[in-house]
Amino acid sequence: MSADAGTGAPGVQVVLDCADPHAQAEFWAAALGYEVEDVDAFARRMVAEGHATDADVLDRGGVLVWRDAAAARDPGGLRPRLYLQRVPEPKTAKNRVHLDLHVGEARIEAEVRRLEGLGATRVEERRQGPQRWVVMTDPEGGELCVS
Repeated sequence: MSADAGTGAPGVQVVLDCADPHAQAEFWAAALGYEVEDVDAFARRMVAEGHATDADVLDRGGVLVWRDAAAARDPGGLRPRLYLQRVPEPKTAKNRVHLDLHVGEARIEAEVRRLEGLGATRVEERRQGPQRWVVMTDPEGGELCVS
């Protein structure tokens, strides 16, 4: 991730701690219309050059991935990259940061059903004035909202 060449502003990625970065990358890629980054060639080169070891990678169906990390990115390059990193401890409290998926009032219920089909869980519906949103959790219990 690099600075914006035109402004010098820093690039942004959102980092999510999780137990299974590969499953979470697949969930978020499907949820957001992103694609899981293909690191096979890079990981193989890093191992071949001695910058990484076999302990740093996993073979997933003939494709080499990093053992403890995965990423998903917007194919159009407009939205922030998601970096999923394995952490040893389980989630124990509410997230300090979460993603909001804005689909518009007319599409909230359809989007909630779609995300449930991907493994998310509906937690509750909330309102503030005319605004309505549905609080959900991803497959590992991380919060997200649909509005």
